[in-house]
Amino acid sequence: MLYNYKRRPTYAVKVGKCKIGGDNPILLQSMTNTSTNDVEGSVRQIKAIAAKGGELVRLTTQGEREASSLQSIKETLRREGCFVPISADVHFNPKAAFKAAEFADKVRINPGNFVDAARTFRKLSYTDEEYAEEIKKIEDAFAPFVALCKKNGVAIRLGVNHGSLSDRIMSRYGDTAEGMVESVMEFVSICRKMDFNDVVISIKSSQTVMMVNTVKLLVERLDKERIAYPLHLGVTEAGDAEDGRIKSAVGIGALLAEGIGDTIRVSLSEPPENEIPVAAMLRDYISARVCHSAIKEPAKDYIPKTRDFSDKISGVKERIYSYRNDKTDDGVKFVRVDASTDNFDIDSSCVVLLSSKHINPVGEMASWIDRFQEKGKRNPIVLNIKYKDDTIDVLRIKSGADFGALLMNGYGSGIFIENNNISDNDLARLELDILQASALRVYKTEYISCPSCGRTLFDLPDTLRKVKEATGHLKGLKIGVMGCIVNGPGEMAGADYGYVGAGPGKVSIYKGKELIKKNISTEEALPALLELIEKDRK
Repeated sequence: MLYNYKRRPTYAVKVGKCKIGGDNPILLQSMTNTSTNDVEGSVRQIKAIAAKGGELVRLTTQGEREASSLQSIKETLRREGCFVPISADVHFNPKAAFKAAEFADKVRINPGNFVDAARTFRKLSYTDEEYAEEIKKIEDAFAPFVALCKKNGVAIRLGVNHGSLSDRIMSRYGDTAEGMVESVMEFVSICRKMDFNDVVISIKSSQTVMMVNTVKLLVERLDKERIAYPLHLGVTEAGDAEDGRIKSAVGIGALLAEGIGDTIRVSLSEPPENEIPVAAMLRDYISARVCHSAIKEPAKDYIPKTRDFSDKISGVKERIYSYRNDKTDDGVKFVRVDASTDNFDIDSSCVVLLSSKHINPVGEMASWIDRFQEKGKRNPIVLNIKYKDDTIDVLRIKSGADFGALLMNGYGSGIFIENNNISDNDLARLELDILQASALRVYKTEYISCPSCGRTLFDLPDTLRKVKEATGHLKGLKIGVMGCIVNGPGEMAGADYGYVGAGPGKVSIYKGKELIKKNISTEEALPALLELIEKDRK
């Protein structure tokens, strides 16, 4: 845990007129949802994103035709005075990546499908010799692409998605954080061998905890090998409205608070320009901690966290809860403590209500808890932060980032948000939203929904709204609403049911990863999903 905030040192990677990493501010980016072949529409949307503060825009590049369209898009933008860098997004099609490298400032490729075939979700096995042959195929295909990018001054983003790991990686590592890290490191090693350092890495998942843990594992691996590539952060398929914002704040904020991350995207199932103000709020809130007053640090590097608390306190053992809802239960005595003090003389029968007014409350509270436990204390601790913000929209981002960072590191038996400008009902719901985003409590339906892009062939925000209206009462279910086959069914890993775009006006319905109905019309899709859910419930 990082108590005193500082950014992780990285290379500065040039992307058009911008730089990612090094001493540069965390860069904000988004992605168009227009067809890349619609030059006029794409230019209009890129300019809208840039007007909101977007500093890099990505466009889907399914094939060579879309890659060629990047030239006209870029020329039009520059002619109209917009110099935001553009990035190509490539899946399954190395030829499109090579063509995109002629025009884009950056090309994103997915290690899971740049060379390997599309994931089949079948259990496959590889001998050591076969596995080595597959690695050789990667180098043969990827090295010429690296050489082209090096020649053209184009940056590469190695972007691993949790749901698109190759069958080969799955055969050795399974659906794990280790597999995601290994998937990207195969490509990193080639870049290193070729002395190519204009590389940005991302590892994304719709599961917030998986995303945070995997990025930390990647950082450990990179640091061990002395590789300082900058990192792109995002919780993919986060959804829309408050759910998408809180999941993003919890996941991205947990990493930013530890100095990890050089560029971010908040993926929302909304118009892409809506993503930028949320990302800017998150970046600015965490970045304000630079050069803060020093926080006292514990003597040890690792100490058990508060969830290993004593079983002497009835009613709160092994329960992650919202203090607001449970504060009168069980007759438990609460003791309020300020994390700036060294007040550790607390009776073992009490629950600690720990607060902080520091500009870096995450670091100060984590330090107090670790020093408290150094003394052998195991009291449950409720994390308490008071905010002064006037709107719930701002509070969602700040509190999601703060409590997400603490909860993801194992701190806290409960949370308690204070704000005199927000109603208790709204605060209670916000606490529960943060706990659900942190995978610590479930109180409502969860939706895994992509932000839509040029591959999406139906109105995704409207479809998500209709699915939510029809299923919002199904507490505990996870439902995926995905725009295309690239993101689903793999990216909705963990979903109970899935609604996946399959082609123009066509949708496929999934139960878990099992395809139930293929290529049905959009008119039939929602009734078919509801019928499947109702049948299973009965």
